[in-house]
Amino acid sequence: MMKRLRIERATGQLLAARPGCPSTPGAALRSSYKCATQVAPVRYSSSSSAVETEPVYEEDGTDHSRFPPLEKLPPNTSTLPSPLPYRALESAKLSALHARLSLSPKIPLQTLARTLVDASADPNPLFNNSSLAFLGATIINYHASEWFMVHYPRLPMDVLFAAMAGLAGPAPLNRIAKSWGIEVAAAPGGEVDPGLLQFSLENPGESIAGFGYTRTVVDKINKNNWKRSVASKVIYDDDFGQLIMPRKTKESEDKAVEEDQGQGVYHEEAANPTPKFSPTSYGSSTTRELSEKAHANFARAVVGAVYTHCGRAAAKSFVKAHVLCRELDLERLFAFKHPTLELAMLCAREEFEPPVARLLSETGRLSRTPVFVVGVYSGNDKLGEGQGATLEQARLKAAMHALKAWYLYSPGEGAKVPSDVLEMETGGGGGGEQQGQGQGQQGKNKGWEPAYIDIGELISR
Repeated sequence: MMKRLRIERATGQLLAARPGCPSTPGAALRSSYKCATQVAPVRYSSSSSAVETEPVYEEDGTDHSRFPPLEKLPPNTSTLPSPLPYRALESAKLSALHARLSLSPKIPLQTLARTLVDASADPNPLFNNSSLAFLGATIINYHASEWFMVHYPRLPMDVLFAAMAGLAGPAPLNRIAKSWGIEVAAAPGGEVDPGLLQFSLENPGESIAGFGYTRTVVDKINKNNWKRSVASKVIYDDDFGQLIMPRKTKESEDKAVEEDQGQGVYHEEAANPTPKFSPTSYGSSTTRELSEKAHANFARAVVGAVYTHCGRAAAKSFVKAHVLCRELDLERLFAFKHPTLELAMLCAREEFEPPVARLLSETGRLSRTPVFVVGVYSGNDKLGEGQGATLEQARLKAAMHALKAWYLYSPGEGAKVPSDVLEMETGGGGGGEQQGQGQGQQGKNKGWEPAYIDIGELISR
């Protein structure tokens, strides 16, 4: 016969581990509430009884027993426009940002703190990020432009400007800087944590972030909507084909208002002078523009800091990892006015046979939703294909597809940019001495193969 097991014998040791509680399961259930409500006696580290201390209040009424005082700052810190450089070593936010970006130990925290100080917060170029932002903008625009010109050599210049702005302009750099997890200070000052981005909403500041010239007729261009040629954009304007506006001063604004009033133009701001924005008016177009500019300059300054302390190869790797890795749909940047005329001009320039549109297939011609498929041919070669609800719409889409296929030609991902060949000749900049000599010898033997450059774009007026 099977013996009846006594579970309480097997679990007696576990139940007996709790002092003051019965060892049997039945008694444990009956006295569970009693055991749970037992309170352990309070023990003090000293032999004397505990004495309740009264809270200490300061003159401002703060209870420092509950709220410890802030860190002690040097005298006259609040009068400084930006934090002192040595405080960067004490900032936890700055150390976290340094580790989050996987920056090299060669980059000191003081330099990273300087990248967070915009020119609007501290006008002194020795303490703000204007010089680093200019250097970083040059490096970013160089690598972006060479990548586009090698991988898409037939891009029209206007589309190239738009692609540059979509990849390395202020808006994408603003999103990149925000993705790094930086926080913005409410207002700049010497008492601010060095790990916060500091810029002013009252003083936009002056910082140069690119090359270009200010046209003498820039005001008339904006006022009369004058057209600018592609050549003038390349020579005079910035890297994105945008006009460089002159620096506004009080005298220039007053002169412009006087000229407009002489022509009968009424200025409400001159009649009722009120500030355009206040420091707390977040969400307006002006504050968004200033915030985007400050974030973009910070991203450029970080690239400039990497180049300064780590060299060209590290800066290129940083740009490739954070800027060039982003996807950009180039097809959405095209806007054709007369696609059939441009395609005919392209075929004439390349000495192809004139393009001819042919109907490939159709369905539902007499229905409410017909579909026509039209192909554009040059001789026996098919250039493009498009479909639409009408024959004219399908023909235009086929011409646009043919033009996009021509302009978006790419030699492939293996195409080398000039900076790659420069690294091969100099040994890569980051490897060992023997490896660098081997790569340099290999680069010299191979030589430089220039990238394909198209004869020019087609412009129909």
